[in-house]
Amino acid sequence: MLDKLSLILVIIGALNWGSVGIFKFDFVGWLFGGQAATFSRIIFALVGIAGLWCISLLFRDTEAASDSDGM
Repeated sequence: MLDKLSLILVIIGALNWGSVGIFKFDFVGWLFGGQAATFSRIIFALVGIAGLWCISLLFRDTEAASDSDGM
C-alpha cells in the first residue's frame, strides 16, 4: 500500500514539474495558495519523501515478490 501511495505522489510531482517546465505554471502552488503556503510546502515535502521511498523500488527483487503471490 505504501508503494502505491508513494508512486501516486511521485506521479503528481512529476506532472507538476512537467507543467513548470513546459508552461511555467506550478499547479500545486496555485492549487494550495502559492509555493510558500504551508499546505503547499507539506505537499512538496510528501512528494520528496515519496521519491526517496521509490528509490527502494529500484533495488527490490520483483521475481521473488511475484512468486510469493502464487503465480
